[in-house]
Amino acid sequence: MKVYLNGKFVDKEDAKISVYDHGLLYGDGVFEGIRAYDGVVFKLKEHIDRLYDSAKSICLKIPMSKEEMEKVVIETLRVNNLRDAYIRLVVTRGVGDLGLDPRKCKNPTIFCIAEPMKPLLGEDGIRVITASVRRLPVDVLNPAVKSLNYLNSILAKIQANYAGVDEAFLLDAEGYVAEGTGDNIFVVKNGVIKTPPVSSSVLRGITRDTVIDLAKELGYEVIEERLTLHELYVADEVFITGTAAEIVPVIEIDGRKINDGKIGEITKKLREKFKEVRTKLGTKIYE
Repeated sequence: MKVYLNGKFVDKEDAKISVYDHGLLYGDGVFEGIRAYDGVVFKLKEHIDRLYDSAKSICLKIPMSKEEMEKVVIETLRVNNLRDAYIRLVVTRGVGDLGLDPRKCKNPTIFCIAEPMKPLLGEDGIRVITASVRRLPVDVLNPAVKSLNYLNSILAKIQANYAGVDEAFLLDAEGYVAEGTGDNIFVVKNGVIKTPPVSSSVLRGITRDTVIDLAKELGYEVIEERLTLHELYVADEVFITGTAAEIVPVIEIDGRKINDGKIGEITKKLREKFKEVRTKLGTKIYE
């Protein structure tokens, strides 16, 4: 595999950055997880827009245009002869000293990885716990910034691992349901689909927004509102969405079975519809 690193393609084994890079030292940087399906990069423009929004929010100037960055992604796939892949696009603050001051970092580090990867959590139903770790509030670190600092999610994932389940859900500072360690949450009750609003410590996921659009096209009512754990426990269906995970049904939360441990019909319909449209909503790799 070849990795794009600061303007060059290098072998995976040679894709190295400095130990003085502030992305490593402090998690100072931004990233996007992107997928390609059958020769099409799903919603590449939207991912690039979000990358640049994240960078602007933390005062990180990316030294290339959005169009040039899109070409980096496409070329990374072409060099590796890939049609289906998970892509990780990263921009760090760059090499600096051992202090925090970002002014010491003169040039951002940019790299792009692409490799085949199945849905992160599989396609069967998953078991979930509620983590004691809370999602960071917007006045601490806004979740709209997709930064390299994922320790908040990693601590929750560790709890899921110790509990022997697949994933952990995080609550916000007020006790409302926020999101998973790397995914958005949806519930279905009496045919109505609900999901937490992006104003409540929730990342505006690109797969999330796509699912909302698809659900409306299929005739379902979709409501964005704060949810409590009670509403998850008594839901007819629960599922999560994310670029790496795609669409995954949840069959158990904190020991409570959802839909008797079976995958819900609305979840199935949305997953089927997503598979139908994902090669129509993006940028072609090979002309």
